[in-house]
Amino acid sequence: MSQLLTTPADSARASPDPYLPIMSDLLAVEDLLARTLTSRYDRIIALVDHVKHYRGKRLRPALLLLVARACGRVVPAHHVLGAVVEMIHTATLVHDDVLDHATVRRHVATVNAEWGVPASVLLGDYLFTHAFHLAATTGSADACRIIGDATNRTCEGELCQGLERGNLELTEEAYLALIDGKTADLIACCCRLGALFSGAAAETVECLAGYGRWLGLAFQIADDLLDLVGEERTTGKSLGTDLEQQKMTLPLIRLLGAASAPTAGRVRQLLAAPGNHKRDLLRPFLNDSDALPYATWRAREFAARARGELECLPSSPCRTILETLTERVVQRES
Repeated sequence: MSQLLTTPADSARASPDPYLPIMSDLLAVEDLLARTLTSRYDRIIALVDHVKHYRGKRLRPALLLLVARACGRVVPAHHVLGAVVEMIHTATLVHDDVLDHATVRRHVATVNAEWGVPASVLLGDYLFTHAFHLAATTGSADACRIIGDATNRTCEGELCQGLERGNLELTEEAYLALIDGKTADLIACCCRLGALFSGAAAETVECLAGYGRWLGLAFQIADDLLDLVGEERTTGKSLGTDLEQQKMTLPLIRLLGAASAPTAGRVRQLLAAPGNHKRDLLRPFLNDSDALPYATWRAREFAARARGELECLPSSPCRTILETLTERVVQRES
């Protein structure tokens, strides 16, 4: 009887692959990536082959394509743009791993751990330049401008976060502005491009860009929670890097803001200490406060806002999947 009462959202949640309706489109994106990221040098090919492991979630091209289908159609430019945003995202991951001294991503060694920092920096640059060259092949000045703006904001957010390292006075408002730039803007860009190139009305394009922005904020807060309380064998990447780099994230901001003066003092001493030994020492303080539930609540709040933006779309399997993703981004272990 319960099976007869299954809703479309339940079906999407139960599906082993939420991207099934766009699988052929994702394959087209991956084929384009393979054809674009070629080189006459075998050693460069080895580097590019290695970062294929970084494409686990395929979230950004998937969002672009899901939005396009939900708006009515996918055109060849969507495949090109899906490859572009995936290259940009992969480039940021390669550079992030250098900045964080991370050694593992998606259960494999990072590029900097395997080939060193100079190769990692240049590989990230290589991916960026290929992305912008590929974007230009669409012949759309709007696409290049939107992608350029989003990439600028992503780099600006990362730069600001680096400059705020060790600032234990960082406010929640400032933190949200940082993650809006470093994470949410590129996800909003994906949704904007998906809708725009499907010929959606201007109001719909803005709503879906808003969906991407709220979703990106929820995603990053959930990611910051995993850095504090996740398990490396599950996430498949180095954890505790934010603590080691003295980057303030929402749970830590909440912990310091709500703690008593003596507790806040002890936490500040721990955060300011060198080394990557802080996760276990911080856990009792986090567990005794509302920091983790508060950050989770904020992530869910942003996810709910994202879901609300989807009211602009008619009912469809792809809209259902977009709704389901608002739940998945805050209920994940990797």
